[in-house]
Amino acid sequence: MWIAPERRSLGRWAVPALALGAGVVVAAVLAADGRTGTALVALAALAGYAAYLAYRRNEPALPLSEGFGSGHRARAHLRAAAMTGDVLTVAVVGSLVVQALRGADVTAYAWLALVAGVTYLLSALAGGRGF
Repeated sequence: MWIAPERRSLGRWAVPALALGAGVVVAAVLAADGRTGTALVALAALAGYAAYLAYRRNEPALPLSEGFGSGHRARAHLRAAAMTGDVLTVAVVGSLVVQALRGADVTAYAWLALVAGVTYLLSALAGGRGF
């Protein structure tokens, strides 16, 4: 059975849309509690994470670079580095949201999320992929 490309591509937007929707909900909850600044920080972090997911949704495979050498070990190392970055990004954004909902200070997590976002943006631009 053939499925139109337009219908198949909708599934690729589900996770970025879910992350953005979670950001809107968390921001609304925090704003209703009177913590507008924290609401904006949480919304920005989750919107940035949604943009990251949307940018990577069409990525067919990890590109190899000379920094990792060549062959099977290079691919394994590159995948491990990418997985580490993904897990740490989820941990930082998740911690920011949890701390925001608890009413705790989110400054440290906001800075870590900002550093992660800027690092990825600069790496993507320098790596030749561009936008």
